[in-house]
Amino acid sequence: MKILIAGGGTGGHIYPALAIADAIRDTHPEAEVLFIGARGRMEMEKVPLAGYPIEGLDIAGIQRRLTWKNLLIPFKLASSLWKSFRIIIRFKPDVAIGVGGYASGPALRMASWLGVPVVLQEQNSYAGMTNRLLAQSAALICVAWPGMDRYFPGGNIVLTGNPLRAQFSRHDLTAQDARQQLGMDPDLRTILIMGGSLGARALNEAVQGGVAWLKDHPDHQLLWQCGNDHLHACQESEVASLPQVHLRPYLDQMDLAYAAADIIVARAGALTISELCLVGKPAILVPSPYVAEDHQTKNAQALAHAGAAVVIENDRVGTRLFSEIERLASDVVLRKSMASHMSEQARPGASKDIARRIVQLIKPKEA
Repeated sequence: MKILIAGGGTGGHIYPALAIADAIRDTHPEAEVLFIGARGRMEMEKVPLAGYPIEGLDIAGIQRRLTWKNLLIPFKLASSLWKSFRIIIRFKPDVAIGVGGYASGPALRMASWLGVPVVLQEQNSYAGMTNRLLAQSAALICVAWPGMDRYFPGGNIVLTGNPLRAQFSRHDLTAQDARQQLGMDPDLRTILIMGGSLGARALNEAVQGGVAWLKDHPDHQLLWQCGNDHLHACQESEVASLPQVHLRPYLDQMDLAYAAADIIVARAGALTISELCLVGKPAILVPSPYVAEDHQTKNAQALAHAGAAVVIENDRVGTRLFSEIERLASDVVLRKSMASHMSEQARPGASKDIARRIVQLIKPKEA
């Protein structure tokens, strides 16, 4: 069994792809899995670290502003289609899976032209352009939200939820153990603040404004993921010098970070939402206003209506963040209620469900 998985660009695309690969390998250890990503993007580092081979395409997205780089797009697309052709002819995949991102387009288009069954996995409530363009040739479209037929009319749509890697659901890890492994005080109440794989300026600035609150609450500590691009500015801030603040540009061990946290502050991307539901922790969500159709706000509001999260608008996070943290930190009954409601929204079997359906596509061909 040979599986080709294409896409990436952000953790929101990469980690679902790895979860699908892991789930297929769990039931079919002999399966060969090859990834295709975009050169210079984070999948070229994260996928090999997870133990899978990856090939890189010289592909990039269209810039929204006027720039000469857009003139190179047709040439990069042609080059990526040609390289995808060579990879597919050599690897001979039984199925090609697209998870969104730059590399997904040329790789999946070429797979379709060469007669390889195509599977799409759409993480968001607002379907990405690449997946919408590929939908007509897809044998299966796995979605995480109801109502996605408005983007994929006539498609073979299955509501599966978002695939998550198995370590997120670990039950053998106590908060104290996780904090120790992260180099933190095991006994302090812990707030995890994360802005996604690329960081979030508004969240980072809000944290920097929390110096006085943190000094007044030495029994609280922060695990603060700021993003590589924001690391220098955050390191120079006064808050980063406080002993109970643990600054990280990126968090590779998300199972430890989630287990360590009593309260989680995060953006409201689709993958983050799915992870929060699985780990069942109370959350303060700050939706990014810079996404298509404001779908992060819709994600966050759905959890707020379920009693699982507090929502703070991006332009108000600087004034509200630490007052909301204090409100949750001081109310154990509220935290337990939010955690319970959060867990009720989880789809823990998504990875296995998607893997099973992919294998079913291949088996008739093998028979």
